[in-house]
Amino acid sequence: MLHHLRGSLTRKTPTYVVVDCNGLGYLVHISLTTFGQLPESGTVELLLHPVYREDAQLLFGFATELEREVFVLLNSVSGVGASTARVILSTLRPEEALSVLANGDSGTLQRIKGIGAKTAQRIIVDLRDKAVKLGATSSAMPTGTSARHEALEALLVLGFARPAVEKALSALAAEDAEAGVEELIKRALARL
Repeated sequence: MLHHLRGSLTRKTPTYVVVDCNGLGYLVHISLTTFGQLPESGTVELLLHPVYREDAQLLFGFATELEREVFVLLNSVSGVGASTARVILSTLRPEEALSVLANGDSGTLQRIKGIGAKTAQRIIVDLRDKAVKLGATSSAMPTGTSARHEALEALLVLGFARPAVEKALSALAAEDAEAGVEELIKRALARL
């Protein structure tokens, strides 16, 4: 079983990286969350989860252990493959995904591309208790977090890069934690 990979980052895209380990290049699929945490070049270490299919052997890489654990949980749900789990973790940070699961918030899951009502409900039913065990609280997310998340999704749909959007929204949250979704989007657009 592969656990981690340490080497020189030779290529970085929003969906995968190539890591050179002593002359052998590994193509590792990543989420946008991990993409935002990686440097542009230099030595990197990624936690790995291999996925073996009939037609492919894929490596998925993660910046944190929590992200890998959430990926494995999501991938364990019938009908949710590695690609769907990666899309979820590209839209929601691991902590946010656990909170959504613990709260039974299928609406948030349905707003993610490729997830319908039945799949969202199946994910909630299968993983709600496991999410609570991983440390998620089943209380509602604070309003600021929810508004920030919705603003993030809207700006990503408009085509802005996730790292730039997150930086702008973090700065805005520090200035006014109670700002609504529309206000956050307007102010973030002015900064991007």
